[in-house]
Amino acid sequence: MHFTKPAWVMHSNTSNSDANAKRLSIFSVHVHPDGSRIATASEASGRPPKSLCTLTMHTGPVLVVRWAHNGRWLASGSDDEIVMVWDLDPHAKGRVWGSDEVNVEGWKPLKRLPGHESDVTDVAWSPEDRYLASVGLDSKVIIWDGYTLECVRKLDQHNGFVKGVCWDPVGEFLATQSDDKTVKIWRTTDWQLEAEVTKPFEDSPGSTFFRRLSWSPDGAHITASNATNNKGFVFIAAVITRNTWTSDISLVGHENTVEVAAYNPHIFLRNPAVPVTTSNICSVVALGADDRSVSVWQTKSARPLIVAKEVFDRHIMDLSWSWDGLTLYAASSDGTIAAFAFTAEELEGIAPHSVQEQYLSKFGFSLPPAPHGYSHGSANQITPPPSPTRRPAEIEVPKTVVNGEQVNQLVARRGKPKKRATLMPPTSAIIPSAGSGSQLPPTSRAYPSISANAPSFGFPRPAEQPYEPQHNWARHDLAPMDLDMPMDSFGDGGISRGKRKASAMLDGEDGGPAPKGRTMGEGRKQEAPGPVKQLKWGTTEPAQSISIHHLGSVLPTLPLLSYSKSEIEESDSYLEVRNKEEDHTTEISFVTGKEVEWLDYLPSPVIAAKATSYFCVVASQDGSLIVYSHTGRRLLPPLSLGSSTSFLDGNKHHLLAVTSAGQLHCWNVKQQKASFAPASVAPLLASSPNSALLSATVSPNGTSLIRISNGVVYSYDPNLLTFIKTTEKWWAENSDAWHGRPRAPASIRGIMTSTEYSLNTGDDNRLAVVEVPRPQWWSSAITLGHLESRMHAIKLLESSAEYRQVVLLYSKKLADEGFRSKAEEFIKELFGPVYWRPGRDDAPSATICGDVLAIFARSKTLAKLGMDWQDTLRRANNEEM
Repeated sequence: MHFTKPAWVMHSNTSNSDANAKRLSIFSVHVHPDGSRIATASEASGRPPKSLCTLTMHTGPVLVVRWAHNGRWLASGSDDEIVMVWDLDPHAKGRVWGSDEVNVEGWKPLKRLPGHESDVTDVAWSPEDRYLASVGLDSKVIIWDGYTLECVRKLDQHNGFVKGVCWDPVGEFLATQSDDKTVKIWRTTDWQLEAEVTKPFEDSPGSTFFRRLSWSPDGAHITASNATNNKGFVFIAAVITRNTWTSDISLVGHENTVEVAAYNPHIFLRNPAVPVTTSNICSVVALGADDRSVSVWQTKSARPLIVAKEVFDRHIMDLSWSWDGLTLYAASSDGTIAAFAFTAEELEGIAPHSVQEQYLSKFGFSLPPAPHGYSHGSANQITPPPSPTRRPAEIEVPKTVVNGEQVNQLVARRGKPKKRATLMPPTSAIIPSAGSGSQLPPTSRAYPSISANAPSFGFPRPAEQPYEPQHNWARHDLAPMDLDMPMDSFGDGGISRGKRKASAMLDGEDGGPAPKGRTMGEGRKQEAPGPVKQLKWGTTEPAQSISIHHLGSVLPTLPLLSYSKSEIEESDSYLEVRNKEEDHTTEISFVTGKEVEWLDYLPSPVIAAKATSYFCVVASQDGSLIVYSHTGRRLLPPLSLGSSTSFLDGNKHHLLAVTSAGQLHCWNVKQQKASFAPASVAPLLASSPNSALLSATVSPNGTSLIRISNGVVYSYDPNLLTFIKTTEKWWAENSDAWHGRPRAPASIRGIMTSTEYSLNTGDDNRLAVVEVPRPQWWSSAITLGHLESRMHAIKLLESSAEYRQVVLLYSKKLADEGFRSKAEEFIKELFGPVYWRPGRDDAPSATICGDVLAIFARSKTLAKLGMDWQDTLRRANNEEM
């Protein structure tokens, strides 16, 4: 396999291509069906030196480009809410209007397709180009006629940003993937929902720019990106089986979220010597992830064919295979692309497209005919350049740079030995392109005909769609990816930074499960705890030390119990503590099911324990904290807090403790550092007579939530170095924006909504409040104050969905009241890059400013303000491009 990163393929913010030109993110790449050229999508930019044509009709960054199968049309989608279809114009060459650029060939906008109300994130042509599907951040899926380019149907059943779309190769179904953590399957016969897949996406993060999925060329499977196992801690690509729409198979091993999946357009034969039946067919799929690596899997093998690590400096945005199936292109947000050129011998069993066409024809499904009088014309109307007739001899050299490009040759792994990367000598001939760097599969090979036993109509049942012997594939038991081929395109050939273990169950060298290592407490069955009783053990210290301890106490200490345990949410594992008074031993054990995974003994009795999906922690009576991993390894040294713990909590990677002396501590266990310096909660209690600390918890992002009995919830803000009021029952009694009784179930409730609900002052309580005369502006002032306070608290908690909700509610209130000064100041605050970090979906949406302006523009009192700022926003966006 040959690998290269052509330095001249770039989008820059200057018109030249020198080394100082800043590269802009490349969001999409797609290979022309005849293999002669590629299309890339980015922001408006200067042209690279070998560019054939620059298309500049979009008014926003272009997020996706896709060639039609006939090769004549190119579809593009942009954050200007438009899908554009381009047509080759043989007479439209020459200078680009308004610039010094000269196009080698001409492409004209054939039709502008408005219909989306936000960014268009992905488009896909159906088989035979009968339809064009587009999806976007407006949660819509729009189907366009592939001939007339008129809107056929709008599908609006997604509840989040839609970031990926693909077609079934026979045209019977359409699949879309959204931030609502579902993949939806649509029937093309009536455009109704066929199925909804949710399980592998329940814990998937919202951080991916795209969720691009792909359908296998035999139609049997969909591989979907941004899925997870193990409650969100193992990143996978989920394989969905046709007909049952189940996702029992996982591709495991990337160290961050998978952004895109792309199947090779060819089917592959497990055994080319036997007839082409369903059981003899396999596929090749490539994955691109936010860990900057690309993996290629052949579904007849339990391990990836190749893993290219750290190929880019930033996330991988898109993948595209050439039509001959031998070259894979990858695009990154760092502004570069990479090409991986395989040989037919490396991709064993590759079959011509004619075999696929015969195989798919047996299923008997046909798309509707073209409208009367319409035709796409002949395919492949662009003449590809001539292919080179030979390759240079392969030799091993220390490092090679060709016209600013580093060119590597890597050999795909076969069997147990590890292959070493070698490099190619300086020559431009080895830079692969879809038309020149790879050859079609040999046409002289004799492929057996389609088996007569293949079904005459209807797709094979799931049992007839092998993805590899089921015991061998990485299902939800999390077998690890083979990362034996690291690659660093800018460094020393790539030094592996270690494998991420996907599970405690590793594969052996022969592909089977490796012997399970010993564990402390192995074979010991868990015993019933017996009655739990409070102990006095540990309190028989000298009177002097006891009196000193109590003099500094602000909060009551936790009682010492004979038994306690903490369960891991949505798991059968738990941490348990046994304080045995008879022999003064304290035993800590981690249990899965009824088996003890590990155990430990401590010198001081334990008064509190907490287990999260990442770590376990126990608090001892002597004021120390011991933090363990799920394997029993101590992740931190024993933490000595100086006094015993009164409150202990953990959430994901974050640990919180409040001592009896009133000191609040918070740590990020994964980073092994404190979130802020210890802070005293004593002033919070002193601010209200007879108040008590009811609870102390930590949010998923590490923010503390301290609830006091006077009806106030506090959080510590490390930027302001003080506590802030997160919420309080005052708002429940006086604000029109209070939502004390949420409609959503607890499992999907936002952190702020849950916190307010915990105050137990919902609408019923408000009805019981005695009506008293209030000043004229009472309701408006308190409601706006409540919303402004809530916005600050939600930003600290980093709850993006709730932030968007409160911003829009606040904007609506300002518009209703007509407070122009507040509205203009709020617009200026949103207009700056304060709350938006590009490429991060966990920050508030980049479109939130536009949504606020739309609210103001529709109001009676703020219409001019909204429209003026909408014009400013459009001009600012155009300048940034």
